[in-house]
Amino acid sequence: MSSTDAAHAARLALERLWPREAFFDVLERYVALLLEANARVNLTRVIEPDAIARLHLLDALAALTLIGARGPIRAADLGSGGGVPGLVLAIARPEIAWTLVDSVGKKAAILRDFADQLSLENVSVVAERAETLGRDAAHRERYDLVTARACAPLPVLAELALPLLEQGGQLLAWKGPLAADDPEVRAGNGVSSLLGGGEPRLVDAGHAALGGHRFVTIDKLTPTPPRFPRRPGEPARRPLG
Repeated sequence: MSSTDAAHAARLALERLWPREAFFDVLERYVALLLEANARVNLTRVIEPDAIARLHLLDALAALTLIGARGPIRAADLGSGGGVPGLVLAIARPEIAWTLVDSVGKKAAILRDFADQLSLENVSVVAERAETLGRDAAHRERYDLVTARACAPLPVLAELALPLLEQGGQLLAWKGPLAADDPEVRAGNGVSSLLGGGEPRLVDAGHAALGGHRFVTIDKLTPTPPRFPRRPGEPARRPLG
């Protein structure tokens, strides 16, 4: 099956899972670009149309209700990889200025090419580590929303994301079937308070096709202390808490 045919099949599968939206035409073109690029660079292991519709497109779009309630102006997506969820959400919410962040230069270049080919004027791409951006005045505490999917355990993700959020902003993380008493959530709670964040909240994804996937949200309440984030790589090597 060609990338174009697979993209159309994925679009039809998505229409069975989600009410048809005007931006589905752009999503279909994005999927074709993703599959074409994936033949050259490993961006995703999910290549079957039904799986793309469920695990990439629906999984990203499930966050629209949460994002819609906030109405952010500037958003950053950490570890954007092949563009999920950041590029999908940028297609769905063109009024938001999205910064897609990936530390791998080759992946960042592909994301720029995707944005150019899809004429997404609300998307910019940064090839940098989140720890570095968190100490850059152009990015530190500048975002209303930070999103991340399959990026890092919650204590690590909190240190990467919270320095980027302005007060009143929110971290929105895609997670599996976490429970409130899960060790990851408990550890994330302690780290969040250290970094100026509130208590992590769990929100069901709201779609049976996504199984037990949940979102974790953390509100930014106070400024992050200047010593955070630590040097690149240290949050993962030596998680706080």
